[in-house]
Amino acid sequence: MLWLVMAVLSAFFAGLTAILAKCGIKHTDSDVATAVRTLVVLIFSWIMVVIVGSLPTLSSIAPRSLLFLVLSGLATGASWLCYFKALSLGDVNKVVPIDKSSTILSVLFAIVCFSETAHLAVKFIGTALLAVGIFLMIEKKQSSTVQSANNRWMLYAVGSAVFAALTSILAKVGISEVESNLGTAIRTCVVLIMAWLVVFLKGKQSEIRKIDRHELIFILLSGLATGASWLCYYYAIQNGIVSVVVPIDKLSLVVTVAFSYIFFHEKLSKKAFLGLCLMVIGTLAMAIWS
Repeated sequence: MLWLVMAVLSAFFAGLTAILAKCGIKHTDSDVATAVRTLVVLIFSWIMVVIVGSLPTLSSIAPRSLLFLVLSGLATGASWLCYFKALSLGDVNKVVPIDKSSTILSVLFAIVCFSETAHLAVKFIGTALLAVGIFLMIEKKQSSTVQSANNRWMLYAVGSAVFAALTSILAKVGISEVESNLGTAIRTCVVLIMAWLVVFLKGKQSEIRKIDRHELIFILLSGLATGASWLCYYYAIQNGIVSVVVPIDKLSLVVTVAFSYIFFHEKLSKKAFLGLCLMVIGTLAMAIWS
C-alpha cells in the first residue's frame, strides 16, 4: 500500500527536520527561523502542485474543505511556534517525545470522529504503550541548555502536541475532496501568514538581518525536509487510515534520537531507551494489525 510507504517517508523527513532546525536556532530567534522555514515549505509545496497538475482544481474547492484546510493551517502554525520555541530552550531528546504525544490524541480523535474502530483493542494497547513510552522518555531533571529556573520548554512542547493533534484531524476533513499536494500548499499559505504575523507583532523583523549564514543554511534545509515530510504525510492521511498513519509518522522520533546522538551527543538514559522501545512496539503493532 503506497500510503504506508508515504507514511514511513514522512517519518524519516520529519526526523531530519528536528535536527536541522536545532542546528539553525542556536543563535537565531525561533519565531524568525519558523517564518523563514515556512517560506521554503510554501515554495516547495506549490512547485509540487504545478508538477502534479492540480492547480486548475483550485477554483473548484468546496467552502467546507477550504475552511478546514485554513483551520488546519492555523493549528499547524501554532504547533510550529510552540515546537521550535521548545527546541530553542530544551534538549531535542526531551522536547521531541512530548511533541510526539500528539499521537495519542490523534488516534483517539480519529476513533471518535472517523469511526476508525477496526482492531480497536490493538489501537488501545498500542496507544497505551505509546503513553508509557512517552512518560519514560520525559526526563524530570533540568535540561543543561535551559538557563531559567523553570521548565518553560515543557509547556511549549505540550502546546505543540495539542495543536499537532488538532492539525491531523482538521486536515483529514479538509483534504477529503482536495488533491493532497494542493491541500498542503493551501495550508502552508495560512501557516506562512501566521508565522510572519507573529514576527512583526513581536517586533522581531530586525532579527532577520542578524541570521547567521551558517544557521540560515540549516533553516532552509529544515524547510525542505518539512516540505517533503508534509507532502508524504498528507498523501498518507488522505488515502490511508489516520489512526495508523499518525503513529507511523511519529516514528520520526527514532530518526531524531539517532541523529541527536551523532551530532549533539545527547545520550538516552536506560529509562528513556526503554520508553523509546515501547513507543516503537506500540506504533508497529498499530501499523501491522490495523
